[in-house]
Amino acid sequence: MVDLNLLFIIFIILIALVFDFTNGMHDAANSIATVVSTRVLSPRQAVIWAAFFNFVAFLIFGTAVAKTIGSGMIDITTVTPTVILAGVCGAIGWNLITWYLGLPSSSSHALIGGYAGAAIAKSGFGVIIASGWYKTLIFIVLAPLIGIILGFLFKIITTWIAYKQTPAVVDKWSRVLQLFSAALYSLGHGGNDAQKTMGIICSLLFAGGLIREFYIPLWVVLSAHAAIALGTLSGGWRIVKTMGQKITKLRPIDGFCAETAAASSIFLATHLGIPVSTTHVITGAISGVGSAIRLRAVRWGVTITIVWAWLLTIPGAAILGGLIYSLIRMVPLN
Repeated sequence: MVDLNLLFIIFIILIALVFDFTNGMHDAANSIATVVSTRVLSPRQAVIWAAFFNFVAFLIFGTAVAKTIGSGMIDITTVTPTVILAGVCGAIGWNLITWYLGLPSSSSHALIGGYAGAAIAKSGFGVIIASGWYKTLIFIVLAPLIGIILGFLFKIITTWIAYKQTPAVVDKWSRVLQLFSAALYSLGHGGNDAQKTMGIICSLLFAGGLIREFYIPLWVVLSAHAAIALGTLSGGWRIVKTMGQKITKLRPIDGFCAETAAASSIFLATHLGIPVSTTHVITGAISGVGSAIRLRAVRWGVTITIVWAWLLTIPGAAILGGLIYSLIRMVPLN
């Protein structure tokens, strides 16, 4: 006899991996925009480069972020498979809306917003674990700020190093360095963002009674990293132009500074188990690099538009997640 509950859980896992795929597709622009806009790599070469490092990130980072998402933000004892399905669908919906509009919003915040909205729709605001939200909400402010500061500092340092070198020499070594900085950023992106889907899947396994205590199985780690890498391979060309050229004009040395600054911030957040927005960090880093040249080099109007997308992401995805849960619960799925 077919176990309908197990089939439902498998279906939701597939939906979660689709979200992870859209995360890679949506955030591919963050990984490759600078290296493409500076013409260090072609778009095809860049997505392959980024996808590879998205996948191998599991060899370097642990699962602290996955544990925060899975059991540190929502009371897991109140969660059902339907809640998780609605939350993930809400996040996917928000990702697709902002992808279509060409806005580099945060897939991370879409996921936690959709998940929270669905959980609140089921059980009320009491399901929220405040301590788990503090870190994430604080880093909504700190992530772009850290990116701006580090991007600014790295630009100043590299300018001082290159002071007496010819533009041709600087361009040559900075192109090589940007390959490494793009790899570092993609490692950070894969290491932090793939863990968010891992946390959701393991919450599902716990809610469905397939695991008795919350932990992250290896097959979940590998499938999440594979999904995000495949999404990156599919590209995210609508957002590449916004990230690579509309904020400020970048040269290889500028791309190196921005990617290194962003990677440093993401590595720190991942170590601390904080589900940081890689979109926020790279946008802040690019703005910091541009402002080190001169404040007017940054198109702050574009940056402000992106910030509005950030502010709307959690509540927007939460509303979608709550609405989808309200629709799904009309059908006796669990």
